Amino acid sequence: MAVSHPAPAPPWFHARAVLVTVPSAAAVLLAAGAAGLLPASLALACAVGCAGLFAAASLLGTALALHRAEQAFASCRGAGLVGMGTLVGIATALVPWWNPPDATGWLTAGVAVAACCYVAGVSLLPGAARSWPVRLRRAFDGAGLGVSLSFAAYLVPGVATRPAAVPAMLIATGGIAVVTVIVLRARPRPRPALWCGGGAALVLLALGGVTALVDAGQEGALLAIAGLPIIAGMTASALGGSRRDIPLPPLEPRNPDQYLASYPLLAIPAAVGVVAAVWHLVTVRRFDNQAIIFGLVMVSVLVVRELLVVRDIRRYAGRLRIAEAHFRSLVAGATDLTLVLDERLTVRWQSPAAARLFGLRDDEVIGREFSELIHPEDVADAQAVIASVQAGEHEGGPPVLVSARMRDGAKLWRDTESTISDQRAVPEVAALVVHVRDVGERVHLERTLHRLSYLDQLTGLANRRALMRDLLTHRRRPGMRGNLIVIDLHGLAEINDDRGREVGDAVLVEVSRRIKQLIGEEDVPARLGGDEFAVLTTESAVPAYALATRVVTALGEAYQLPGGSVELQSSVGLAELAGGADSDEVLRHADLARQRARQLGLNRVEWYDTDVEIQLHRRMELEQQLLGAAGRGELDLAFQPVTGLRDGRPVGVEALLRWRHPDLGTILPEEILPIARALGITAELDEWVLDEACRSLTAWAGGDEDFWLSVNVGPRELLTARFPERVATTLKRHGLNPERLVVEVAETWIAEDVPAIVAALSGLRKLGVRAALDDFGAGQTSLSHLRRLPVDMLKLSQSLMTGGPGSVLDVVVSLGRRLGLEIVAKGLETQERVDRAAAAGCRYGQGFALAHPAPAERIEAYLDSHRA
Repeated sequence: MAVSHPAPAPPWFHARAVLVTVPSAAAVLLAAGAAGLLPASLALACAVGCAGLFAAASLLGTALALHRAEQAFASCRGAGLVGMGTLVGIATALVPWWNPPDATGWLTAGVAVAACCYVAGVSLLPGAARSWPVRLRRAFDGAGLGVSLSFAAYLVPGVATRPAAVPAMLIATGGIAVVTVIVLRARPRPRPALWCGGGAALVLLALGGVTALVDAGQEGALLAIAGLPIIAGMTASALGGSRRDIPLPPLEPRNPDQYLASYPLLAIPAAVGVVAAVWHLVTVRRFDNQAIIFGLVMVSVLVVRELLVVRDIRRYAGRLRIAEAHFRSLVAGATDLTLVLDERLTVRWQSPAAARLFGLRDDEVIGREFSELIHPEDVADAQAVIASVQAGEHEGGPPVLVSARMRDGAKLWRDTESTISDQRAVPEVAALVVHVRDVGERVHLERTLHRLSYLDQLTGLANRRALMRDLLTHRRRPGMRGNLIVIDLHGLAEINDDRGREVGDAVLVEVSRRIKQLIGEEDVPARLGGDEFAVLTTESAVPAYALATRVVTALGEAYQLPGGSVELQSSVGLAELAGGADSDEVLRHADLARQRARQLGLNRVEWYDTDVEIQLHRRMELEQQLLGAAGRGELDLAFQPVTGLRDGRPVGVEALLRWRHPDLGTILPEEILPIARALGITAELDEWVLDEACRSLTAWAGGDEDFWLSVNVGPRELLTARFPERVATTLKRHGLNPERLVVEVAETWIAEDVPAIVAALSGLRKLGVRAALDDFGAGQTSLSHLRRLPVDMLKLSQSLMTGGPGSVLDVVVSLGRRLGLEIVAKGLETQERVDRAAAAGCRYGQGFALAHPAPAERIEAYLDSHRA
């Protein structure tokens, strides 16, 4: 088992043990002297010598250690001088044993030197005094105290009869007084200084007593007993002066009032001297020369001391005037108004800044209750806060804040914030201090920012945040009724690009003006952001739909701008306020309806219902999956034969795109192409269709070079500069004759850019590729455009198949023949339509009555069975 050893004692602990042991031995020697076993003077010399040498060694060792540690004499002077005083005390105690001819004079000199060493040493100890002016002042105060007490003691009957011992006693008294003042006036009082001061006073007192005993010739037991306080004093001084492990106590700040307040205490000994002088005059009726000199010295010391007090008072008064001037300048130039309230909350003082900040005069405020200055609506809250401060609920915490409107000198109410500080515990204040600040500009700014946070800066309409707030308010009303209209503008981005942002902003401002003209007083127009607006209306469903229709019409009218006019289209969605669980869901429903309106076309109004959301979710799902459909092998082609109406032989096929979705089944081009256009991948799909169709045509056997293939091409792909090159590359890759390929262009696209389409079709004709105008008769293609278009085939719209003899169908077929075009009748779903097309002179036909679209494998079998 491990044995634990006690920690070694610190060095100062051993020194203190020695300091305790040696004085004990010295006390034994003194006891022997008092008992007559040793001569009293010898016992005094030996005892004081032994104890004093150890005490002096400890003090001087401490001084040398401090000098070695800090390489400076300043820190070791206190202990060193106390140690020197101890050595002088030892030498003084040897005088009775040495017994020179003038022993009293030697003792007086020793007391004087020891007193000087002790006074200087104690004043230099850490914490006793921190500067030389302070040390000198305390020394002078102690001297005044000592002179006063000495004068009083001198007048005691019997003292003046021993004039030889009087100087030593007076010096000892003065030294004791100075040491006492130095120690007691230290703030805070350090324990080493108390020990050293008490020990020095005890040594000086005992040495004065030894001098008196020697002078009186009483060198018996009393002389040995007088050595006991000398040993105790030296030991106490050594114990206090050798403590180096105690940190310097922190300096306690003292104001001039505290410092000057200690002066009356020093006047008490002077009063004692005066009383003693008066008593001596009454009883003795005369003063000798020494008493008169003592009295003059005492009066001189007191006069000089009072002059120093006057000087201090003037200096501190000057500091006070400067501090007061600084305070007044700070208060007068402050941005806060300061009020002082008594217990009844009556204004007792206000700062000079009141006139400058609030236009308030002193006679308008002082003497009035604080509540009279506050707006009546804010009085209750302010009084509640002040009452909590008076009850001490915020004691120790930060100042309490009160927001209230306060009346100024012009009888106007100002928004203010006041901090209330409880200073009742401070005697100089003993009141509540209120600092009032004018926050009118800040409050106005906050209100402006709050208003702007709910306002669209460009149009002045409510913004999205304000709309959501009003939506919540409307939904909380009893009998909630109303609808939300969401409006999306189309064409604004082009205006910004072509005309600049300034013009676009002007258009938005005009849009907001038109919307505000159409709505009712209780309706809330809002701009959700960008080119999206909304109207929160309290109307029921039918009037709300009518309002939305009027909005579409108004926004579709031309906008007159510098340099011309522009037009916008819009998509509008409606949703009932009662149809959503919260405001966010109502807005989402209206936005879904708007998206559906945009999908169905421009300038449309759509109501929200669950089918709309289902369709939009389907649309979003298809948009996400269409991009990788070709790579996953989900795209496919179906081919519908085109046959001769006279002999029924197939002359060509049209490639039709199919998306074999693994979850949703087969998706037709009517749903695929709008999604492709929205995603911008129409060109990629057209290229894939062209390549796959050519590959299938090559794979079909039969060697019929007149059998052709037609593919549908969008305008964006057709108008690209590299489209003819891609077609040529595809034909070459599959080894197809260009004449076997027919590129179909929908009639509805022709009007977008006729010259560009003519140029593109001419490029294809140069390659030998033929062109067909699809769904002819469904659009508004003029005859002049038909003459200009380099097409080889007309595929008639299904709408032309419904008329009788002499209808538009006959006219169109006759015109096509006249222009040398091959005519294909589409949409032949019944035999009646087949007969009608043949009667009109159509050479070819396409429709379910003739052949259904089928995959490439089935088409190949179909061709083998129908070519004969």
